[in-house]
Amino acid sequence: MKNTASTLAATSPAARSSAIPATFALYAKRAFSPVLVLLVWELVCRMGWVEAQLLPAPSAIIARLFEIAAGSEFWQNFGITLYRLVVSLFIAVIVGVALGLVAQLSRFSAAMLDAFVRLVAPIPKIALYPALILILGFENSSKITLIVADAMFPVLMATWSAARSVDQKLIWSARAAGTSRAACLWKVTLPAIVPTVLAGVRVSGVIACVVVFLAEMIASTDGLGHMLTMAARAYKTVDMFVPLIWICAVGLALNSLIGFVQRKLDHEG
Repeated sequence: MKNTASTLAATSPAARSSAIPATFALYAKRAFSPVLVLLVWELVCRMGWVEAQLLPAPSAIIARLFEIAAGSEFWQNFGITLYRLVVSLFIAVIVGVALGLVAQLSRFSAAMLDAFVRLVAPIPKIALYPALILILGFENSSKITLIVADAMFPVLMATWSAARSVDQKLIWSARAAGTSRAACLWKVTLPAIVPTVLAGVRVSGVIACVVVFLAEMIASTDGLGHMLTMAARAYKTVDMFVPLIWICAVGLALNSLIGFVQRKLDHEG
């Protein structure tokens, strides 16, 4: 009864109305630093302390952003980058979760995964990009492979660490009921570690945004990274900031979406 009463009190109109100012204050605190940086940046440019060719004002960048967004070519490049990012992150999550769970099957599989992580994780994956281009070509395959190779490790480590901390009594109970060891991973371990895995996915999302942009800058004929490279070669400083803003917006949206799902699961749990 007490839990029911507290739940009703928390969901009452008065409680919801009092939560709105608190939420607004939280977002205001988060936005204070970026807004302050933009204001100082704008002031420095307006005062002429930095040449516009070297550092354009935020107002000029925003105006150019809307101007470029009016063309279809931009949205084609944006769609290509978004496709590479989403597909790569999806594959990275699947591979990372699968490897992290498989390591729980036996001591041998755990030892093999430990050796793999120690050997491969420290390698800067961007150094492998020329070899991937030679093997897979300049199209999406080489870029997606590079992103997956870099973005899967946070998910893998989060899955592996969380799976080892699952209460063994739950697994023993499932095993006593006739559930196989492999089925336990899917029916018991995975549901218990989803919130922790999502924390790893948030990190992987940031890494994927960085790597897809680098890959498109190094060797691509399309995408946001290619747009920045073309603008840099033409000495168009303002145009260089436009793809940076968009990849930042994509990363922020992706992080917010995963964070929302994570909070939803924590609340329901």
